[in-house]
Amino acid sequence: MSMPVTRRTTLTAAGAAAVAASGTGLVGAARGATSAADVSGTDGNRVVTHPTLPSVPLNNSFTVKVRPAGGTWQTLDVYRVRLAHINAVTGSNPFENSSLAAFDFSGAVEVEVTYAMGGFEKVRIRPDSYAITPEVLGSTAHFTLDRPRTIIVQVDDKIFDCLHLLASPIEQDPPAEGDRKVMYFGPGLHTHADRVLRVPSGTTVYLAPGAVLTSRVMFEGVENCRLIGRGVLYNSAAGAISIRNAENVTIDGITILNPRYENVRVGESRNLTIKNLRAFSHQGWGDGIQLYCSENVTIDGCFLRTSDDSIALYTHRWEFYGDTRNITVKNSTLWADVAHPINMGVHGNDDPAASEVLEDLNFENIDICDHREPQVIAQGCLAINAGDGNLVRDVRFDNIRVEDFRWGQLVHMQVSFNPAWNQVAGRGIENVYIKDLTYNGTHAEVSMLIGLDADHVIKDVTFENLRINGRVIRDSGGKPAWYLTSDGVPMFVNDHVRNLRFLTTEEAAAQ
Repeated sequence: MSMPVTRRTTLTAAGAAAVAASGTGLVGAARGATSAADVSGTDGNRVVTHPTLPSVPLNNSFTVKVRPAGGTWQTLDVYRVRLAHINAVTGSNPFENSSLAAFDFSGAVEVEVTYAMGGFEKVRIRPDSYAITPEVLGSTAHFTLDRPRTIIVQVDDKIFDCLHLLASPIEQDPPAEGDRKVMYFGPGLHTHADRVLRVPSGTTVYLAPGAVLTSRVMFEGVENCRLIGRGVLYNSAAGAISIRNAENVTIDGITILNPRYENVRVGESRNLTIKNLRAFSHQGWGDGIQLYCSENVTIDGCFLRTSDDSIALYTHRWEFYGDTRNITVKNSTLWADVAHPINMGVHGNDDPAASEVLEDLNFENIDICDHREPQVIAQGCLAINAGDGNLVRDVRFDNIRVEDFRWGQLVHMQVSFNPAWNQVAGRGIENVYIKDLTYNGTHAEVSMLIGLDADHVIKDVTFENLRINGRVIRDSGGKPAWYLTSDGVPMFVNDHVRNLRFLTTEEAAAQ
């Protein structure tokens, strides 16, 4: 039996944004924003629901209810999200509709998800590594979350008609309207004349729960800035977030829906933190997070479902010049409806006197839910494509869990010269360590490690505890003597790959 509500607060539409920095030209409007609930249960369990997002269409495939353990049920708004579905024959990119709901909580929360189309044969909660098994009765699935995370509720293996549930931690000390150096956007729809919000140095942009901002947020030539909150960047006209020549910028808690082009582009910037970002795209070139010529960047706890590479690391392109180094991506979930979940090295400086480097690149504790790419040279859940004079080195993947994807390769490394993308070949790939990579599935194409020639090689690549459908791939046995170890992946390795090793955990520890 549900317990009575012990604590409830109400948020109402705040109307026009109060912007501490002048001259933004913003117009705010509260359209249909409803109250939000802050509900407590027993043992300190708590749920905070959000006001309705104005102008974001609702979707009726799912009904979602949540309650803190020992508290009362709250019904969430469920929104329409558009996702990409490339036609491999024509190249057209029709979108598919999907569903999204969001709330904040602490402690433990019970969730009920009802599928409007009726009963189903099975329900799967992803990522699989979370090991959440729901109780199912008729068309309703019931489960409990014991920590904030983003999950996908998938019925009968439906890729698009599924529910993305954004369960966030409760905000701590959010800025108040009127705070100095805060651009505050309360619940409601906020528009801008030229669809660009330029953020001055030392400024926090706060999107409160229920806030919808249709502008691209630009941090250019600034330092010590933040973009935080539980609001949404929606229908951005030319990318949702742009960070250029900036330092000490933090993005935290924002959701991006339906941007034109990429969700986040970073160029020639340093000392950045992007965490708890949820981003969804369906149009062409809809990358998740692109980094160009930047260093000291941490991407943590993000969920990216994208219509191009989810994570893309490059050096020179357009107006950006310089190396890319000391990048960490961790505790995140990636879903590439098009292209790669992780890609690096394609774009760089073709001037031999100004060749660039990508180095100290770290990926840890990542779930890859899907990868679908018809182009063989654009495949790979983990892809390193060194082109345009780039040298890619000192790359580490640790604890990467890959679920069965629709179309592509598990690993692709290539020193490439592709005239469609490159003016000159890359210089090489070296010192790549891949530890505890697991793949469970049947759809993976043959992985590839391809050096270009004797002067443009891949060298010093180690797989430690690579598990393919539970089998450890190792040089030390467990295969017919006339097989290559790489056949167990399976993986094609050409003659320009040097010092490729497949080790067990014990063998690695003994070295």
